[in-house]
Amino acid sequence: MTEINADLAKSFGLNAEEYAKVLDIMGRVPSFTELGIFSVMWSEHCSYKSSRVWLKELPTKAPWVIHGPGENAGVIDIGEGLAAIFKMESHNHPSFIEPYQGAATGVGGILRDVFTMGARPIANLNALRFGDPALPVTRRVVDGVVRGIGGYGNCVGVPTVGGEVNFHPAYNGNPLVNAMTVGIAPKDRIFLSAAAGVGNPVVYVGSKTGRDGIHGATMASTEFDASSEEKRPTVQVGDPFTEKLLIEACLELMRTDAIVAIQDMGAAGLTSSSVEMAGKGGVGIELNLDHVPQRETGMSAYEMMLSESQERMLMVLKPERADMARAIIEKWDLDYAVIGHITDTGRIVVKHKGVVEADIPLDPLAEAAPLYRRPIAETPKPAPLGAIASDVPLDEALLRLIASPDLCSRRWIYDQYDSTVGGQTIKRPAQADAAIVRLEGTTRALAITTDCTPRYCVADPEEGGKQAVAEAWRNITATGARPLAITDNMNFGNPEKPEIMGQFAAAIKGMAAACAALDFPVVSGNVSLYNETEGRPILPTPAIGAVGVLDDATKAVGYALEPGQELIVIGETRGELGCSLYLREILGREEGAPPSVDLTAERRNGDFVREQLRQGDITACHDIADGGLLVALAEMALAGTAGLELPVKEDSPGFWFGEDQARYVLAVPGHAALIRLMTRAAEAGIPARHIGRSVNGNKLTLPNGLAISLPQLRDAHEGTIPQWFA
Repeated sequence: MTEINADLAKSFGLNAEEYAKVLDIMGRVPSFTELGIFSVMWSEHCSYKSSRVWLKELPTKAPWVIHGPGENAGVIDIGEGLAAIFKMESHNHPSFIEPYQGAATGVGGILRDVFTMGARPIANLNALRFGDPALPVTRRVVDGVVRGIGGYGNCVGVPTVGGEVNFHPAYNGNPLVNAMTVGIAPKDRIFLSAAAGVGNPVVYVGSKTGRDGIHGATMASTEFDASSEEKRPTVQVGDPFTEKLLIEACLELMRTDAIVAIQDMGAAGLTSSSVEMAGKGGVGIELNLDHVPQRETGMSAYEMMLSESQERMLMVLKPERADMARAIIEKWDLDYAVIGHITDTGRIVVKHKGVVEADIPLDPLAEAAPLYRRPIAETPKPAPLGAIASDVPLDEALLRLIASPDLCSRRWIYDQYDSTVGGQTIKRPAQADAAIVRLEGTTRALAITTDCTPRYCVADPEEGGKQAVAEAWRNITATGARPLAITDNMNFGNPEKPEIMGQFAAAIKGMAAACAALDFPVVSGNVSLYNETEGRPILPTPAIGAVGVLDDATKAVGYALEPGQELIVIGETRGELGCSLYLREILGREEGAPPSVDLTAERRNGDFVREQLRQGDITACHDIADGGLLVALAEMALAGTAGLELPVKEDSPGFWFGEDQARYVLAVPGHAALIRLMTRAAEAGIPARHIGRSVNGNKLTLPNGLAISLPQLRDAHEGTIPQWFA
């Protein structure tokens, strides 16, 4: 028999102080299973012990917020009696160890977070960060992750409609795979996880339990070292076809009155689902593991409680509806088993083969969970760069930028995803700044995006956090939609290092300021720490997922250009090149302060753009972000059927490639519309400049007589990623 002591607890991820607290709570040495339960519930991944003190600073309320953080996903009112339910979560560590299954089960897990609340999933997105694409390991991870996302999402029948992909050597040993799902439910039929009703049956639904994923939550709460490959058994294995059956079975059951509470078995599996359901409901729970459906022989209580096998749900049902529920679940060819009942003891009791394997008081398991205000060291504010001189011609710079890893076409990636299954996708990837998905049976649509610029965050975490929220808001606005709320995925390094906690705290401060200024509350999220390999952290990456609503889906605007349009830049162009892709890709420098975010200007300019879109004059709209103005214009031309004439007398790299914030390119149909828009902008005090026009033909005519053919630009843009895998 394994001796239970501080050394074993340490191997489970509990430090000496935490183990001492376990002994105090239990009043005795815990059993092996009890120690496992404490270790996963008190892991960074499940307890947020380093981040909770900072997350409280984020704005989470608004009149349209139905449920904010604390449930499986956030819930907002989108009108006509409907609610949007959405969340983003990470599967970073598993996706490096086993890229295909790590990414696939990340998609499956976030789908369950959404449909467990009663929503039918209508869209998946992802935010991906990879290392240096010149390295074979990066190409291996990219290939596996992309196939995993496509393999799971395509089979389960939910469109993958958008996302983002960045590359940087800081992610060489620790890629980021953040998955987001959005679902729709009647706003008066939201299902929660708080258990109730002493004696009510606790029911297991879905796939059988195996040994995959044991201690996955603990693995996700440590940094990688040279032995990371040995952690492969902690990666779960997914089955999207079973997930599809589970979605349909749960939604059918939810149309009845059988369910008291429901929770998916995600991180920490049966442990977290049972503990959270009973804890939230203020009741106790007793489980008999003899009845747990198992796909492997000889499984112990410890293995069953900590397994993270996929496609499983835990429910509390009304006793009189249990037989009806069984009939529905088994009709969908899923396992159904009564594995316990609700008690009034305030404890979780786990029995197996007639032996009590765990008996833990629930209140201290939750309330005494470690909470650390770790030391922080602030990131020094970088000095703004002075004027940048460059003798690289505009056409050469544009061709190199548009082919660079962070700006090249992602077609090789998104063509592996089914973005139109279900028939409600209006704007696919590379057609608009946010994906647009129609709400079936209504005139409305959702605009959905993910955003973050990690190179800004490492230079100035506060400004980077602010910018991530502002750009997500801008992308929703650029489609004509009304931004409503965000979910976040806070990806950072080892929180025990003061400089990492300094990055985290500063990013939260910036995000909170932007959310408040833009009326853009945080309704759900995830924290992923210890993203380091052998002491080397990733770039701080507070990924933002955002949702907005269009009252009229037919009014959604993309950024493709057609001939005969006049182009206007909204917002002030100061030519900031600090932390820009031009500086990195053209001049080989990563330095300076990121572009400053003026939240007053963001709000003013965005509200103006949205109003003009509502009035119907604007035929295309694109926010200006990575790569600056000329890259935005090139992307608009490549998405459409027109060439460009840009006759302005500007040749500074800052003007064309600076990444100043709060800016948009608007296209309007002809001179009269141009005059109307410029007049409205002047009356509203909005900076606006006529920059050129779209024309028939296949070239971009630049200042100083320079020109680039669109076929040449397209070849450069679309050739990069396929060449990596040729």
